[in-house]
Amino acid sequence: MIIHDTLKGIGLNQREIDIYLTLLKLGPVSIRDIAEASGINRGTTYETLKSLRELSLVSYFPKGKRRFFCAEPPDQLLRMAEEKKQRLDIHHRVLESQVIPDLMQLTPGGDSTHVRHYEGDDGIEFVLRDILRTAQHNPEQGYCVYSSKKIRKYLYRPFPNFTRQRVQQGIYVRVIAIGEGGEDAPLSSRKWLPTTQSDPAASYVAIYPPKCAMISLVRDDYPTAVIIEAEAIARSFQLTFDALWDKL
Repeated sequence: MIIHDTLKGIGLNQREIDIYLTLLKLGPVSIRDIAEASGINRGTTYETLKSLRELSLVSYFPKGKRRFFCAEPPDQLLRMAEEKKQRLDIHHRVLESQVIPDLMQLTPGGDSTHVRHYEGDDGIEFVLRDILRTAQHNPEQGYCVYSSKKIRKYLYRPFPNFTRQRVQQGIYVRVIAIGEGGEDAPLSSRKWLPTTQSDPAASYVAIYPPKCAMISLVRDDYPTAVIIEAEAIARSFQLTFDALWDKL
């Protein structure tokens, strides 16, 4: 149910949701009536009402010797969602600026080389998404690619809107096309590297420091890929690409 899923998404548990919705329907009622209507025992109902009061979603007033509880207006939920968003934004900034760099220092070797292997369409999609995730930190510099004609029909099969997402994120790409073919796209520059081979190997190499990725076909219709994460290796690839780019 969309209401329950959304309320869980902003941090309420199932008992809090049940009791809050019960109060919205019933209006001001006693703990006994809440417990009876929600099907939750009185002890748990009392503890749940305490947590809802702390969230400013429930209030109470005395009536005789008893307390009557009522739900605060539903627009309080928007306040909760906004506060959670603000907290997540803060955590995201701290993760990016402090926690991730600190955690990376815990990995063995510090600047050691990390190599990951992927296969099939799912693996290729992961690599393409990794390129976008990494390149978006410096979209104007973007990334560089060597690409042969034979690989192209397999490359974007699992991720057909890759180019559109790249453009939406403002990521620039330079492409050296091996052999004929290939089309220009927004936020891209393309040069062609002539080849004497009538059927160049199916290959795609992306350089996006501190990583580079290589995609090829191990057999017809089955791509495989490797991501190498090492600043020195990526920079070496980048220097070679830049030198060749300037000569074409």
